[in-house]
Order: sequence, then structure tokens, then C-alpha cells
Amino acid sequence: MSARSLHASAVAALELWRGDSDDAESLRHTMLAFLGSAPDGCLRSHAAGHITASSLVLDESGTHVLLTLHPRVGRWIQLGGHCEPSDETVVGAALREAREESGIEGLRIDPRLLSAHTHPITCSLGVPTRHLDLRFLVRAPDGAPIAISDESQDLRWFPVDDLPDGAEKTTIDHLVRLAATLGAPSAGPPD
Repeated sequence: MSARSLHASAVAALELWRGDSDDAESLRHTMLAFLGSAPDGCLRSHAAGHITASSLVLDESGTHVLLTLHPRVGRWIQLGGHCEPSDETVVGAALREAREESGIEGLRIDPRLLSAHTHPITCSLGVPTRHLDLRFLVRAPDGAPIAISDESQDLRWFPVDDLPDGAEKTTIDHLVRLAATLGAPSAGPPD
């Protein structure tokens, strides 16, 4: 069952991850407690809050980041979204979302959790909820063409040290710094 495997993969990712601050460690423990009480907490139907999966998409050199101008958020952010019932793992969900939102084939995901974040939002459920976002590092082949999906107002590559106005600069800068600490990119699982 997908909900069970998604849940198990989210727990495993959080158990292996060590945050880079006391706040990140506190969030890790909070997310594990949430998952301990919410067997369907990886699915958007869990209206009180649910796990989401996102990706920091970098080029091979790590000098450019792919950002989407999100229509609901109204800012340039990393790619990602809801886990779907067909997803087996949160890593697979993050990679699927990156492919769907970028149009890029040949993306490679590092299966290690890069970061976690939680934020209130009114998502596709139409009611206020909370996203508990698990963030992964994805590498794109140099020169890969991109295609704007219907989930984005715009999609562009930006130098990591020259983000556009309206970007979630603090978040993206933090994720880029964390990505640099992971070392060489891992091929990771195909999905």
C-alpha cells in the first residue's frame, strides 16, 4: 500500500537526517511525532496537515538554481508539492514533482534529506492547513530544456548568488549552503 510506504519512507528520512541547528532538530522531532500519530499524514486528504516533498534543483556545477514562480505563493520558490497515492516514497514524490514542474528528463536526486520546513497554507484542499515539507537535492543535466507546467506562472534558471526580486532568498540561500555540504551528488534511486 502506497500510503504505508510513503509514511515509512518519510519516517526513515527524518530518522536519518540531522538538522543543522537546534531549531531544525526540534522540527525533526516534531515531524516524527506528527507521523507517529498520523498514519495517512503523507496524503493531502489529511486536512490538518500533511507531508509534502520538494526539491532544490541545481545544475551540475551547482552555480544555477531552477525556481518556479508559484501562482498561490506569488514568489520564486523551489519545485515541489503534494505526495500522491501512487508515490511509493517521499524521495520518489520529490523527484516526480521536479520532473512534472520542470519538464526535465534525466534529473538525479540525492536520497538524503537536505532540509525540512513547515508552513501554514491554503492549498488545493481549499482550507487552511499545514505543509510539513521534506526537501531534497536534485541535479539537472547541463543545458537541459525546461518546460513551464500548469502549476507555475514562470520557470527559470538563476545564478545561486543572484536570485530575482520576489524569491524566497533566505530559504534558497540556506538550501544552497546545505547542498554544498552534502559533497558529490548521489545518483539515488530512480524513483
